[in-house]
Amino acid sequence: MIRETGNGVTLAVRAQPGAKKTAITGVYGEGASAQLKVAVHAPPSDGRGNPAMIEFLAEYFSLSRKNVELLTGETSRSKVFLLRGLTPENAHDALSKPTK
Repeated sequence: MIRETGNGVTLAVRAQPGAKKTAITGVYGEGASAQLKVAVHAPPSDGRGNPAMIEFLAEYFSLSRKNVELLTGETSRSKVFLLRGLTPENAHDALSKPTK
């Protein structure tokens, strides 16, 4: 789910668009293919879901929006984001805290 890169970490996400509110809802899958489940309020149509996801992840991990980049999965529920400037330890710490 979280992998270290030279620029920060990548985060594998399973998007659930059209939710009542944007929030982390759990983990999808197991082992190396596990993804963070994120419910997104924005609908998937018209490309509104991805910017909403970027904004949520930036706020959740205390990053600026320019440091969160969608790498793969633009039109898929399975996505990979680059979180620049974040260490794996910081990412795990943020995810282990109660929902923000």
